[in-house]
Amino acid sequence: MTILTDSTAPEASDLSLVGGKAIGLARMTAGGIPVAPWLTVSTRVHRDFLEQTQLNAHIESVVEGIDWHSQDSLAEAEQTIAAVFAETPVPPAIAEDIAAGYRGLAERIGVPELSVAVRSSATAEDTPDSSFAGEYETYVGMVGAEQVIEHVKLCWASGFTAHAMAYAHDRGFSPLAVSMAVVVQKTVKARAAGVMFTLSPATGDRSRIVVEASWGIGLAVVGGEVTPDRYAVDKVSLNILERIPGDKRIEYLDGQRSTPVEESRRAVLCLSDSEVLELARLGKTLEKQQGVPQDIEFAIDRELPDGANIILLQCRPETVWSTRKRAAAAALPLIDQVAASVFGLGKPGSAGRRDLVLGEVGHAR
Repeated sequence: MTILTDSTAPEASDLSLVGGKAIGLARMTAGGIPVAPWLTVSTRVHRDFLEQTQLNAHIESVVEGIDWHSQDSLAEAEQTIAAVFAETPVPPAIAEDIAAGYRGLAERIGVPELSVAVRSSATAEDTPDSSFAGEYETYVGMVGAEQVIEHVKLCWASGFTAHAMAYAHDRGFSPLAVSMAVVVQKTVKARAAGVMFTLSPATGDRSRIVVEASWGIGLAVVGGEVTPDRYAVDKVSLNILERIPGDKRIEYLDGQRSTPVEESRRAVLCLSDSEVLELARLGKTLEKQQGVPQDIEFAIDRELPDGANIILLQCRPETVWSTRKRAAAAALPLIDQVAASVFGLGKPGSAGRRDLVLGEVGHAR
């Protein structure tokens, strides 16, 4: 099976076939968590593409020539591989499979020209040891089979950016060893979007749930263009402990173009108390189901009624504090806790981006 449309099928839980992001979606669906409809272009399609076009051999020769200690060498390899991807069309049989999957998703939802997010879902992604958060691409607002096919190919190509290749190499495997599934998911019309951790990302305190959010989809936050609102919730009592307004000067309502936020809304909290508490309840449920603290991305759909407008986009194991012993976390020097809070706890290999605090928010990453 190359295109997976049934989240209850046994293949939907096969990491080697669907990758980390799609597995997270399947688990949330199985657990009764609200998730936007999606399909998965499996890793078999990725492998077929590389083999049929003979890109494997070409990329392997480029990767073998990389000086892993040289940023220039990595950048040159990225440019070479990107150029090869750009000039290599998707074989017709593969393109038709993807197009048929997209049309089937649109028919299932009842929207002929369905807007979707095309999201990488690599086999090494979102594991407890390696999140690869932000290393691979997501494209928002794609409409029509032609755009979807082209951006599936771009997701495959994103496995060979300088950052992604260096991240894989640092973890001891070749970039070619990473198989890439791609999730094609209905675009959420987000009024607000954000990320939730079922522990404190600043201190590792597991008694708290922390939510950060901004207006629109999450591109402005991922790009560091706004300061999001922050909420802290007591995990046991589900009382809101903190509400800290951010400075949200722009928003992305659809696609890739930002619009200014009028001054009267910039410091207004973008989530209601009931939305924060419902998110916290969903976060507790997911943590209990998965057995470890979770890093969850969500959106508040502006077209759906209150009570049905919270959509979860992704969940993954939290990878920073969950892999440390609690005693070690408690012993973290205060200056490190402050630095972590201020700089967003950047993950190793994330090149300073705010990946841990806000990543693929509203399909932004």
